[in-house]
Amino acid sequence: MTSLRDLIKSLRRAVILAIPLLLTVSCKESFTPKPRAYFRIDFPEKAYREFSNDCPFTFEYPVYGNMVAYQGKDAEPCWNNIEFPQYKGKIHLTYKPVNDNLSMYVEDIRVLAYKHLIKADDIIDKPFYYPEHRVYGILYDIRGNTASAVSFFATDSIRNFLSGSLYFSVPPNIDSLGPVVDFFKKDIVHMIETLKWN
Repeated sequence: MTSLRDLIKSLRRAVILAIPLLLTVSCKESFTPKPRAYFRIDFPEKAYREFSNDCPFTFEYPVYGNMVAYQGKDAEPCWNNIEFPQYKGKIHLTYKPVNDNLSMYVEDIRVLAYKHLIKADDIIDKPFYYPEHRVYGILYDIRGNTASAVSFFATDSIRNFLSGSLYFSVPPNIDSLGPVVDFFKKDIVHMIETLKWN
């Protein structure tokens, strides 16, 4: 005959063994953590205005950008920034007259773009050629977590050399900056396509 004590031990063992089984069966939904998300960024409609002053060139730049003369200690005439305060970004533009030193300027921009190779996933050189405006150059599409996502130069190969780079005043993170970079890259392409030498 089984004693009451043995019966209680058996029931206790059965309950202890049944609890994990009941927990497993009763949990129909599995927990999946949500992936990291980024804020939605609203972009303005594309619209442009002409930049024209005493510099030997004109082009169209976005109406949502502010053209500001570069004020650094190394500033030269016709150096400007197109600032986008809402996005903490700017396109830094430099102009140099060409005096038998075009190859040096081209190499300087190439070296500047390829300095990002340490952090870049890829750098794609996109040459452009607009003979009707005497505009030739290369756009460097720098992909990855780099300080600058786009650099370019444009020249008439005789007298004028204009270069630029897109920068953001935030830590580089291509996952969150990707849509913003793509948005402003289109503006840079539009600037190059509308560039004219005076």
